Amino acid sequence: MSKRSVFDTVCDAIDASKSALKLYKELGISNREEIIKALREELLNHVEELAQKSYEETCMGCIDSKIQKIKLSIERTPGTEDLISEVLTKDKVMTLYEYSAFGIACAIMPSTNPIATVINNTIGLLAAGNSVILCPHPRAIEVTKYLTDIIASAILKTCGIDNLVTTLSEVSIKSIQEIMYHPDVNLLVVTGGSEIARTANKCDKKVISGGAANPTFIVDETADIDKAANCIVKGASFDNNILCVTEKNIVIVETIYEKFKEALEKEKVFYIDTFEDMLKLSKVLLTEDLKPNKFLGGKSVKEILDFSGINYSGDYKLIAVDVPKIHPFAIEELLMPVISVIKAKDFDEALEFSLCLEQGLRHTAGIHSNSIERLNIAAKTMQTSIFIKNGCSLDGIGFSEGNPVSFTIANRTGEGSTSARNFARRRRCALIDAFSIR
Repeated sequence: MSKRSVFDTVCDAIDASKSALKLYKELGISNREEIIKALREELLNHVEELAQKSYEETCMGCIDSKIQKIKLSIERTPGTEDLISEVLTKDKVMTLYEYSAFGIACAIMPSTNPIATVINNTIGLLAAGNSVILCPHPRAIEVTKYLTDIIASAILKTCGIDNLVTTLSEVSIKSIQEIMYHPDVNLLVVTGGSEIARTANKCDKKVISGGAANPTFIVDETADIDKAANCIVKGASFDNNILCVTEKNIVIVETIYEKFKEALEKEKVFYIDTFEDMLKLSKVLLTEDLKPNKFLGGKSVKEILDFSGINYSGDYKLIAVDVPKIHPFAIEELLMPVISVIKAKDFDEALEFSLCLEQGLRHTAGIHSNSIERLNIAAKTMQTSIFIKNGCSLDGIGFSEGNPVSFTIANRTGEGSTSARNFARRRRCALIDAFSIR
């Protein structure tokens, strides 16, 4: 069965997007708000269905986590309210700053988070006044086409504009590059740390790009250890740790190591602290060139332990493994429910290790400490796009109550957690001669 706004060729998709944009430009902000409201209402009817389809196609993560992040993306992605106008008045001039659309946006999606990122980007891009061409990962093409049909149908029903959001029936590196380099495409939004992000920066147009991540969190001797363990497990186990922001490494001040280990085990963490089991885990999680085994990306703890041949009993949320700071588990982003635990002699060494492990990617980091001075030192030193103090990594992208949600973290181009205002051009308009009522 054919789906709405799914095209076989790049040219057809771009032509349709151009026609839709021409009509969309004639609408006002209130019309955009109506469209986004209708989208939210319609998408809420499909949350569980989309989570199931995403899981079945990508074979990564877990359905409960996907339901949660899809729902949050629908409900808490900022819309037109994010486009805040500014006015400056002087005696002889009024200067107005407002946000205008770029035009046609190409949004490149990751395999790890296809549904929530599509919804998050689509709402933000439409709020900014753009039309959208979605470029899914080949591993998530079918569920993206299904979602595009839902979105496009809801928009058509609301405002009569067809193809405001489109995608391709098949995707490849070649087709994505054709869209990126096309002269009618004005904005590139790239989520994830793939090679395509590097290509985007060569296209001579506006690029908002994420990049690789290796989120590292410090736990010092002043921390609330039980709370820290709970936050770390909540983040690192979420959707089997395939989100780019979730905890990958924990640097622990060694004086509290035993207490921290006990706290993790209370949170249903399978702890590996022997060389024999660490070696077993390494053999299956790493390839011969010491890179992550993509076959096990997003798999469950049970599947990973079974593949490793490690004896266990019970149900676990996460695997923690003691490693040196140069181990591939610590320096590579595994995208599995596995965290590396690295011991440091004190806070200063822990911060040094953390900075080394984050590798200057400036994506995500955090600290658990009751020292205000250390909280500030760590935040200033790490210089990451997202920094979390005494919380869970998920808090950093809007999972805490009332915060806006963002699933594109533009660490490569510097916008950080993105929203509608990042997907628009900030323009300055000056009116000369008196225009002040003061």
